[in-house]
Amino acid sequence: MIAFVGAYGISAALVPDGADTVGVVADEAEAARDGGGAMGDHTAMTDGSERASLQGVSMSAHGYALSAVASPASTDEPGELAFRILTTGGEPLTDFAVSHEKRLHLIVVRGDGALFRHVHPTLDTTTGTWSLPWQWDGAGTYRVYADFTPGDGTAEGVVLTRTVHVAGELAPVPAEPTRSAIVDDFAVSITGDLVAGTASELTVSIAHGNEPVTELEPYLGAFGHLVALRDGDLAYLHVHPQGEDPRPGGTSGPDVSFTVEAPTTGRYLLYFDFQIDGQVRTAAFVVDTESGARSTSTSHDGTSEGR
Repeated sequence: MIAFVGAYGISAALVPDGADTVGVVADEAEAARDGGGAMGDHTAMTDGSERASLQGVSMSAHGYALSAVASPASTDEPGELAFRILTTGGEPLTDFAVSHEKRLHLIVVRGDGALFRHVHPTLDTTTGTWSLPWQWDGAGTYRVYADFTPGDGTAEGVVLTRTVHVAGELAPVPAEPTRSAIVDDFAVSITGDLVAGTASELTVSIAHGNEPVTELEPYLGAFGHLVALRDGDLAYLHVHPQGEDPRPGGTSGPDVSFTVEAPTTGRYLLYFDFQIDGQVRTAAFVVDTESGARSTSTSHDGTSEGR
């Protein structure tokens, strides 16, 4: 699974709009019926090909809506993050299909691309509430993505999103191009050209102590998952790992390849989840698209720069 997102501008001091409550509200039910809503207007402004491939730019789609997200208001307040998926009638959805070994994948990332999390909350089938213990690692404006497939087969791979504000002082971290990362004692790198408008192959390689890692364990039905975030609008894109599904107890490495279709030129924030010895780690990269013989990047003010 892969996501693709960009960074919103963030002020130095952020104050939450107030404590969000999880519940059925009229505007969410209306948004679910319309398949749009305020955030859905962004999708309407894209061309047909991009609209077909982009997800995670609206709180409602395919007849479902993401409720308000309840969470701690600041970084020093531990608590719970909770939400519901609403149907067209405003009722909580409780029937979810299993995808990548889970019924729902929750992606949370700050607007500058930092503090990424890919987690799996628990569903209360009586109320339709998804929840998990939560404490924010830093102040800022976050995007919360719910990635799921309804159990009745009415839609596949639905991605809905909401914005959450966390109070506190913040110095945003600019997303600068990098194709390597150190995670604990593991050196992780990514190769391949990301070409806009076509299928591109990217390969992630893992080493430990200058030796290639061959003990990658299956995680959520694959030897690794890639989440890509497009700098500028926080759009979400699915990416698919290449090769056969892992066999139970099997291991792999040091390389994991993915097919990525970036619909536009720009800068992409990539997050690679991998598991070794039962521990899941995440390596982060920032990659600019290639356009012919020239690569381009999109700055935070939306302008395109040749590189």
